[in-house]
Amino acid sequence: MNNFQKSVGLLLLIQISFHSATAQEKEPGPIIEDYGEVWKIENQDYPLDTSKTFKAVFDIMTSPDDLDQVNPSIETAARFLNMHGQNGIPLDQLKVALVIHNKASKDVISTEAYQKKFGTKNPNEALLKALMAANAEVIFCGQSSVSREFPKEELIDGVQLSLSAMTALIQLQDDNYRLIKF
Repeated sequence: MNNFQKSVGLLLLIQISFHSATAQEKEPGPIIEDYGEVWKIENQDYPLDTSKTFKAVFDIMTSPDDLDQVNPSIETAARFLNMHGQNGIPLDQLKVALVIHNKASKDVISTEAYQKKFGTKNPNEALLKALMAANAEVIFCGQSSVSREFPKEELIDGVQLSLSAMTALIQLQDDNYRLIKF
């Protein structure tokens, strides 16, 4: 091996070592353990007010075309809970609501109904149940229920049927929930 090859090899080894030493892994939980991994942020310049109650409403209207993929917009609510829980905000200071409509309508039906309609299990059911177990409200648009043919009887237990997504969003914002839409 000549000096050039040794130098290149040494540089690659240094780069790999540096990357390994600085690489950070996303962390699960602490509130929704199986979903919503987040990065730990050290030395924050913008202070987090740990005395505040955070009220967020997630407007969820899109869904992946892949019927076996978890809806990343729904998982955003799990990330919200986990990142704040990881940084000292207790669950009773985290108020989360998801308003689901349009293409995301299929994501709130039970695995049994999903299996009948799509031939596979609902990949979002466990995530939605975990969110509801963490006191998140999951609200389904009644207009989408009818127009997309997902009746109340097919919904995952605990999902609430509203008059419309618009109505639920207005009411939640009137109750000081902050709209989060991705």
